[in-house]
Amino acid sequence: MPLHPQSVAFLEIMRTGAAPAEPDIAEMRAATRMNPHRGAGPELAAVEDAAVGAIPIRTYRPADGVLPALVYFHGGGWSIGDLNSADPMCRRLAAEAGCVVVSADYRLAPEHPFPAAVEDAYAVTADVVRRAGHYGVAPDAVAVGGDSAGGNLAAVVARLARDEGMALAHQLLMCPNTDSGLDSPSFTEFGEGYGLSAAAMAWFFGHYLGAADRSDPRVAPLRAPDLSGLPPATILTAEYDILRDEGEEYARALAAAGVPVELRRFDGMIHNFITMPEVFDDAATARAWVADRLRRSFGQEER
Repeated sequence: MPLHPQSVAFLEIMRTGAAPAEPDIAEMRAATRMNPHRGAGPELAAVEDAAVGAIPIRTYRPADGVLPALVYFHGGGWSIGDLNSADPMCRRLAAEAGCVVVSADYRLAPEHPFPAAVEDAYAVTADVVRRAGHYGVAPDAVAVGGDSAGGNLAAVVARLARDEGMALAHQLLMCPNTDSGLDSPSFTEFGEGYGLSAAAMAWFFGHYLGAADRSDPRVAPLRAPDLSGLPPATILTAEYDILRDEGEEYARALAAAGVPVELRRFDGMIHNFITMPEVFDDAATARAWVADRLRRSFGQEER
């Protein structure tokens, strides 16, 4: 379908404030922290900052008692984003999915290139599972999830957890990066003028990977030789997102490996629309869907 009118309006706003040819990472991080399009998120029973070793985390609790948990990784090309940029989304997911959300402030490139983000994401997930009582969560009801680069980290952590014998309940991948070829049909078709650009993705990959092997499945989960035995997955894509095809290909690869997966594409939408409810009405619809998927993965009844 054509671009949704809200996508058209948002892209016009972005064009009036076009980024320079060589972005300044400090300016990008500041702009991400101040993004008004995410809204504020609801008040919760408890929101606490802590750390897993040297990794800052923020825990969101919607109610008392032992609850399921989602370990969440923010987007931002592995180079921008933090606990504050992810805060509204984490608050909404905690409230709507009825689970504790543990947001991980993993180390960012270029100061900390690959595999630092992977190591931090896995460390936080393992801590939540192994010290479930400390977090007040059920150890057999821990999921991982994230948006964009955070979806990439969630997919990678799910496979690493399987390899280490650590059972996870679910993986929630929203507009995820799953490959490193930068050459899918959607990457070419929507590489310019639709928000996240091909040039920006190349820039992010350059900062994140340096000289690392792009075929490493910790970079490109779609290239992992064995996807069997992974936790059930929810994968959300947007029609006009350059990452659309690799997200949908990952869903097909998981299904072919026998992993239960549900894929939903949101027509007319652009990359990471779900994180911007102040702009996109479909963000609330998408969030309700993923929250329901999480609740079902935790064995909770649909609300």
